[in-house]
Amino acid sequence: MNHDNPPGLDLVSLRSHLERARPGLVDGPLDAELIEGGRSNLTYRVTDGTGRWVVRRPPLGHVLATAHDMAREHRVISALHPTPVPVPEPLLLCEDTSVLGAPFYVMEYVEGTPYRTAAQLGGLGPERTRGVLLGLVDTLVELHAVDPAATGLDGFGRPEGFLERQLRRWGKQLAASRSRELPGIEELHRALGAGLPGPAGRPAAVVHGDYRLDNVLVGEDDRIRAILDWEMSTLGDPLTDLGLLVMYSTPLDVPGSPVGTTAGAPGHPDPAELVERYATGSGRDVADIAWYTAFAWFKLAVILEGIHYRYTLGQTVGAGFDRIGALVPVFIDHGLTTLQER
Repeated sequence: MNHDNPPGLDLVSLRSHLERARPGLVDGPLDAELIEGGRSNLTYRVTDGTGRWVVRRPPLGHVLATAHDMAREHRVISALHPTPVPVPEPLLLCEDTSVLGAPFYVMEYVEGTPYRTAAQLGGLGPERTRGVLLGLVDTLVELHAVDPAATGLDGFGRPEGFLERQLRRWGKQLAASRSRELPGIEELHRALGAGLPGPAGRPAAVVHGDYRLDNVLVGEDDRIRAILDWEMSTLGDPLTDLGLLVMYSTPLDVPGSPVGTTAGAPGHPDPAELVERYATGSGRDVADIAWYTAFAWFKLAVILEGIHYRYTLGQTVGAGFDRIGALVPVFIDHGLTTLQER
């Protein structure tokens, strides 16, 4: 770390605000480094040499304010912090854009590892890997057991018609980023619409929206210390989280893929065991999990096609973007196959 300002973070202005809003929190000049960023919200690790914190703000020059709503993220982790769900402690929300040029919030720094690849998990060995993945499911059960009204999150989303709106939203997203023929994607979209699960027996829950292993921090004891990246969270159908987790636990079998799953790690439970673990822990009916998993494949196909489209326009920089386009048909095929097995 150093005293230079990372992009989007004025350390002097931040320190002045923290001294006013949380007297005694900081002691001395601040250092910071960008942990992650890009098109998603920017995340910084900040320290005064003694304490450590995390600052989250929207990306530079963002236009979709609703997609990067700091108050929403701060609200959900504030509501969840007193519950058994592991989230960092929120310390303050600042909606005054004169401080950093955008709204931001500050939370505690949590020590832990976000396991992103099967190779990373391989270092744990089969038994520990299995424990981490089962713990990931158990933590999702804890999240979905939270009563939104009891935690002040009633009104955080509109559960009625949630799946229809999701399907419509991602269909529109696809239409906005189509630059080529994609055999099977319209068929997949239509089949998902025709087979929408009914709401019976599935009460709304706090949905994370992007629940996967690299969005949690795992401690040295292999327990999940914190769930991160709440920017997609809402109230909705909890099985959308489970479907996404199943998708990320399915082998892709695409050599050199820039988008990976953790499924190849020795000891990694197969999707059926993860689903059974969730069903047992939550008591929820998971008979329609194939639909939710197919929807996850469709959603990721749309996201990847959008990235590919921006790549063809020269709007993305970095390694791996040239291979994204070839992945989209793989995701479409997985979605169609999953629905056919329903």
